[in-house]
Amino acid sequence: MITRYALFEGKVKDGQTAAFRNAVMDVILPKWKQFPGALDVRVSFAEARDDGAPEFPMILAVNYPDLAAVDAALASSARMQARAATEQVLSQFFEGRIHHHVTLANEFKL
Repeated sequence: MITRYALFEGKVKDGQTAAFRNAVMDVILPKWKQFPGALDVRVSFAEARDDGAPEFPMILAVNYPDLAAVDAALASSARMQARAATEQVLSQFFEGRIHHHVTLANEFKL
């Protein structure tokens, strides 16, 4: 399985954590769920971090069956719609940058 992560590095504007999280879930998540070929979407909001660690208020993980599916999703109109929704929400609530990482995921059930 291939996982594409979006790491939101920076900070949520002071006093806006709940509004940020609600906007992500209500405005952006429905767009992410429309990515063609996506198997599942995981939105993780930070609750704590080690002293001195960079701040990542949110990490998005989208699983795909293979790299071809990732490429198709990135070329889709759903991605363009998600990008516009993301920019709208981030401009209101977030200061920082987003970077993406594509990984070969290995998952082991316990």
